[in-house]
Amino acid sequence: MHSTKINHFLLQRHSGYPCVMGGEENRSFEALQGSAMRAQSALHAQSASHAQKQLRQALGRFTTGVTVITARAPCGGHVGLTANSFSALSLEPPLVLWSLRLASAQRAAFAHASHFAVNVLTASQRPLGDRFAQPGEDRFSGLDWQPGRGGAPVFADVLASFECRTARTLELGDHLLFIGEVEHFAFVDGEPLIYGCGRYAVPAALAAA
Repeated sequence: MHSTKINHFLLQRHSGYPCVMGGEENRSFEALQGSAMRAQSALHAQSASHAQKQLRQALGRFTTGVTVITARAPCGGHVGLTANSFSALSLEPPLVLWSLRLASAQRAAFAHASHFAVNVLTASQRPLGDRFAQPGEDRFSGLDWQPGRGGAPVFADVLASFECRTARTLELGDHLLFIGEVEHFAFVDGEPLIYGCGRYAVPAALAAA
């Protein structure tokens, strides 16, 4: 009898007809429905996670230079991080951009700083890139740098540097976009440090071109 009721109940639910259930049957269905929803949610999360990993790998095929972006925080200290999201935006007016994860512990300091500096690293400055890619108490200690516009640190012997006034910030997706107006820049000839497919590289062929 109990088995017949359950089969009848399942048939009615599948056919779209209303049915009246007892308390025990109702609890059984709710448990089954909850389990199915959780499984579906987990499957969707796994699928989204896989898609994000694939997208990250695809984006990683785009080779970039390596920069250390710095600023003087409103509290008087200095912040810096390694980034490859730097890009030119406009020549007139002179604008550049870069982006920072919303989850970054340095987001507030950069967002409230009046200026930032972009230090483009040479092939020999990988240790500098590694240093600012990892968390640390005082990553500027012992380094050769000078304060640029707005007090943002500019490192010695970099391939290029751009001292920028923060013209605008824009929150998009899971990142905060910084648009800076270039107030001062400098550059030298040399071999750049590049990053692609999740690792550093040196473009040996570029020097001969």
